[in-house]
Amino acid sequence: MFAIDFLIRRLAQGAIIVVAIALLIFTLLRVVPGDPVRLMLGPMVSPSVAEQTAKDLGLRDPIIVQFGRYMGHVLQGDFGRSFVRSAQGGSTGGSRGESTFDASNRASVIELIVTTLPYSLLLAGLAFLISLAVALPLGVWAGLNAGRWPDRFALYLSSVLVSLPNVWLGLVFIFLLSAKTGWLPAIGYQNWTYAILPALVLAVELIPVIVRSLSVSVSSNLLDPYVSVGQIRGLTRARMIGAHVLRNSSIPLLNLLGIQAVGLILGGLFVIEYVFNYPGIGLLMINAVFQRDFPIIQAIAIFSCVALVLVNILVDFASTTIDRRLQY
Repeated sequence: MFAIDFLIRRLAQGAIIVVAIALLIFTLLRVVPGDPVRLMLGPMVSPSVAEQTAKDLGLRDPIIVQFGRYMGHVLQGDFGRSFVRSAQGGSTGGSRGESTFDASNRASVIELIVTTLPYSLLLAGLAFLISLAVALPLGVWAGLNAGRWPDRFALYLSSVLVSLPNVWLGLVFIFLLSAKTGWLPAIGYQNWTYAILPALVLAVELIPVIVRSLSVSVSSNLLDPYVSVGQIRGLTRARMIGAHVLRNSSIPLLNLLGIQAVGLILGGLFVIEYVFNYPGIGLLMINAVFQRDFPIIQAIAIFSCVALVLVNILVDFASTTIDRRLQY
C-alpha cells in the first residue's frame, strides 16, 4: 500500500516538474535572438517566403499556444521533425532557396534520439562501473580509518581529481593514451573500445563525489551507538560493518547517485561527447544548439528531465525500502 501511494504521489510530482521544465526550455528557445526559419531556408530566402514558412510552422503564434500544441503532439509520441537535418542524414540548412519548409524531408526527432541513445548509455554505464570500482573500496577504506592516513589520502586524492577540468583531462587522455601510446582509440566510434577514454574522463569527475560521501557516511555510522551495542551483544566488528554499517551508509550514497551523480553524467556527456566527437545524445544536443534546431533541443531536454525524475523516484523508493524509518 505504501509503495502504491509513494509511486502515485512521486509520479504526479515528477509530471509537474517535467512540464514546468519543458515550458521553461520552450520559452527560452523562442525569446533568444535569431530566427530558425533563416537556418531552415538559408540566408538568401526572400522575407515573404520566410514569413509564410514561419506562419505555416506556427512560429508566429503566442508561445503558450505553441507550447500547448507541442505538448499535445508529445503526448501522442510525436516529438516533431528536425529543422535542419534531412531524413537521409546530414544538414539541409540553407539549401531550400525560395521553397517553403517541407517536414517530410526532415529527420524524425525521436528516430535521431533512438539512434544516438545506445551510444550514450554505453558511455554512461562504463563511467559508472569505473567510478564505482574505484570509489567504493576507497571510500569504505577511508571511512573505516577516519582521521588516519587512508582518510587523508582519500581526501587529498579527491581534492586533486575534483579540480581537474573535464575538457583539459579529455585532451590529456587523448594525447597520452591515444596519440603517444596508441593504447586506446579516441575520436569517433567504431566499437565499444571507443567509449573507454571518454568514460574515464566522466569517471574521474564522479569518483571524488562518491568517495567523500561514502567515507563520511561510514565514519559517522561507526560512531552511532548501535555499533557498540551490537558488539556488546556478541556480533563481531566485521559482521557489524558488513551487515549494518555498510547497509546504512548506502542510503546517502543512493541519494547522491540519484541527485548529483546522474546530473554530473548527463551534463558531462554533452561536453565529453563533443570533445571526443562521440556520436551520442550529447553530441546531437550540442550540434542542435549550434544550429538552433528547436525540436531536438526540446526533446532531449524533456528526456533528460524525465530520466532525472525517474532515477530520483527509484532512489527514494530504494532508500525507504532499506530504512523503513524514512517512510514516516
